[in-house]
Order: sequence, then structure tokens, then C-alpha cells
Amino acid sequence: MKDEAPQSPSARDSGAPAAAPALLAAEQLTRTLPGEVPVTLVNSVSLSIGRGEFVSIVGPSGSGKSSLLYLLGLLDRPTRGRLVLDGEDTSAFSEDRLADTRLAKLGFVFQFHFLLPEFSLLDNVALPMRRLGRLKQAAVEQRALNLLEQLGLRGHERKQPHQISGGQRQRVAIARALANEPLLILADEPTGNLDSASSQNVSQILRELVDRVGTTVITVTHDHHFAAGADRVITLVDGRVALE
Repeated sequence: MKDEAPQSPSARDSGAPAAAPALLAAEQLTRTLPGEVPVTLVNSVSLSIGRGEFVSIVGPSGSGKSSLLYLLGLLDRPTRGRLVLDGEDTSAFSEDRLADTRLAKLGFVFQFHFLLPEFSLLDNVALPMRRLGRLKQAAVEQRALNLLEQLGLRGHERKQPHQISGGQRQRVAIARALANEPLLILADEPTGNLDSASSQNVSQILRELVDRVGTTVITVTHDHHFAAGADRVITLVDGRVALE
């Protein structure tokens, strides 16, 4: 009897479940500032971020890291290319729909925490939930308290940002980013203004969000020790992905 030709791996594996679609997929993202001499900040970047993945973006100053993060976080629109988030092509989204998507699906942590100085820590964390309007007031306050407690800040909830340390303020910013249970946290230099102990604490918090909660995290950082804690490191040079 004639031997059968061996099946290709794709044929053998055809009965296996298909891989889950990426949470976020960028296709040829480009951001160019117009002018007499146009400046390209992000140049034809394509990448895919899986659900529950921790990704760090590194590169020299001026390489386009923050510009790319702003595109991935729907804070800026690409000049060319498209971004698919949670299965939806965001290219044709109106400004209102972009804002709604950011509020419901994304959380942001920046180098400067941007807490509202006149608000208590509790109110800073509650603000995104109040804007989204899914929860009643009592539930909003309880969730804000729970988040502050999880981040080691119970007992400080009535304080204002100037009454706590820089590391504590960044933890409040993380609690605020988590308020609406986002699919994705985007962090721009989240340890840039912190001492080494506070930086390590923030790194551990983000790592636990990925490992225990399944949140997807994308960070931009100059701190290679911090970046090493990610599942994947993407190096950007002159607006292009140089290493992944």
C-alpha cells in the first residue's frame, strides 16, 4: 500500500481552536505633524497586543514612544493606518465615540499623576465612574474605597493629593485608571518621578494586574529594569519598531 504523504502542521492542527483575536492591533500607524517641514513622529508601525499581555515600549528620547502610546490609547489620531481595539476598527470613530471608548475600555497612568488637587483621593478615583454613569453613587464610593484599599491607601481616602507622597499619588492614579474595569491600561513613564522603592512598588502592582486580573498593560519607559518585568519589550527608533 502506498504511503500517505505526511500532513502539514496546519492540516494536523486544523481541529485545534483558533487563537484568540488580539485585543489591540495597529496596522501601519503613522503620525506626521504638518508644516513647512513635516515631522513624522510614528512611522508605519504595525503590532499586535494580546489580551492579558504586559508590553513595555522602550527607545531613546525622541524615538516616538509617547506619540505611539497616544495613538494606541485613542488620544491622538493617526495620519495614516488604522487601529483595531476589541474587534472594532476605530478609524471612523467620531470624537464623542473615541471619548466614550476611552472612558469605558481604557485606563491611563502618566508620569505626572494629574490628580485633581481640589478633590479628595476618593473623589479622584470615583470621577471616571461618575462620568461613565453605570453605577449608583453608593456603589461608586464603595468601589473607590475598595480600590484604594487594594493599593494600600485605606485611611487616606479623605486626604487631598498634596497630603500624600509621590509614590502614593501614583498609586491613586492607578486606582483611578482601574475604576471602570478597563480592558487595557496605558502607562507613560509611570515611574519617571519616583524613587527606586516606589518604582518597584508600581512595577509590582502593574505585574499583578496582568497576572491576577488579566488586564492588558502597555507601558512606555526609559527604565530598562522596569521594562524587563514585562512579557514583551518593543524597541522604537526614529518612530519605527526596531526590535520586538
